[in-house]
Amino acid sequence: MISSRTTVEGVHRAERAQLPCEVIRVMDNPDVEQFSNQISLTLDIYAVNLVVQAGWLCQWNPPGRWANKTINVHPSLLPKFGGKGFYGHHVHEAVIAAGETESGATVHWVNDEYDAGKIIEQRRCEVKPEDTVDSLAQRVQAIERELLPEVIDKIRKREIKFK
Repeated sequence: MISSRTTVEGVHRAERAQLPCEVIRVMDNPDVEQFSNQISLTLDIYAVNLVVQAGWLCQWNPPGRWANKTINVHPSLLPKFGGKGFYGHHVHEAVIAAGETESGATVHWVNDEYDAGKIIEQRRCEVKPEDTVDSLAQRVQAIERELLPEVIDKIRKREIKFK
């Protein structure tokens, strides 16, 4: 498990499960290239087969050896409401402000642009007239928690091929 922050739940879960966990902070690296290299080298050390970004908020430019083995889950129906600055409540605020009637989650391949990789799967939910950012976020997060493991399992079973 790699995290860019020490105080997130994922780090605590990894520790409780006795999984290897590395914290690679943006502030410890002078630029995106060094940050990206540090992540890639760490993945190489652990001989990772698939990189799953879940709750990952930093720019990582995966080199060729990782670009086709990295997926991300995003809390909108990409390509809408994706890109730099669109994460967490910012996405749900934008969806509601735009008057969208549906939202959902997207799992996509990662490339060197925020949320611009090829879409693997999406799942939708209604945006209700009475929705708040929090109520919409709860429904979308429930979708993310189902969709991401399903996609990972399909990749594991080779039902979805690496790009």
